[in-house]
Amino acid sequence: MARKVTTGRKIGTTIFAWFVGLVIFFPILWTFLTSFKTELQAISIPPVFVGFDWTLENYRTIQTQSNYFHFMANSIYLSLGSTALGLIFAIPAAWAMAFSPTRRTKDVLLWMLSTKMLPAVGVLIPIYLLFVRFGLLDSRLGLIVVLFLINLPILVWMLYTYFKEIPGEILEAARMDGASLSKEITQVLAPMAVPGIASTVLLNVILSWNEAFWTLNLTTSNAAPLTAFIASFSSPQGNFYAKLSAASMLAIAPILIVGWFSQKQLVRGLTFGAVK
Repeated sequence: MARKVTTGRKIGTTIFAWFVGLVIFFPILWTFLTSFKTELQAISIPPVFVGFDWTLENYRTIQTQSNYFHFMANSIYLSLGSTALGLIFAIPAAWAMAFSPTRRTKDVLLWMLSTKMLPAVGVLIPIYLLFVRFGLLDSRLGLIVVLFLINLPILVWMLYTYFKEIPGEILEAARMDGASLSKEITQVLAPMAVPGIASTVLLNVILSWNEAFWTLNLTTSNAAPLTAFIASFSSPQGNFYAKLSAASMLAIAPILIVGWFSQKQLVRGLTFGAVK
């Protein structure tokens, strides 16, 4: 029998949820407000919240100093390219682990996850030397490969979790009807796991879009994404907080818009199989 929830408990839970949401959202709100301040107002103590002269000068300045659309195009290429490449490898791998497991499957999954615990700086030098050797520095191809490799464990783990919720009997019936392995994956498995695949794609795009360590160390200008665009406004002369905030808002705006319109699909995918 379900436990009755009192009105007071509902109100308390709602207030707490709003409080947590505001705490999480506050850095974005503060960055948004700072982007419309002058540099003096941005560093004023005590801080000014709303009583300041709003200005678009920071946005005009960064558009003049940098080609925003060049950096944005690179971010799109890198995030979508690494995600597409990841799906090509992750879907077959997750299928094999979910529907044809061996006694080493769990060990392989744990090993893949353990690679995410390795500090990125620990492998920076060998990867940098490989990039120099093969001429991949400041290239989109090189960064796509790196982003694909660092996010592949997450892709495989998420897809494996979703595929495990799909009854294997359905795939067996497809085989009995003469479906080949490729048709089994593309025409039977993939359509049933669309919510899970969609949320996996969105999460991987967000991770690739926000990746800063590798993009800052392996690029200079040609393949530099929006993370490099933001870093370009931090100079030896000092941190220009108002301009940094404006650059940050321009960098996160596309992914915020995508996330906002995709939130229902994302939640549905992340809870796929959680309720039976």
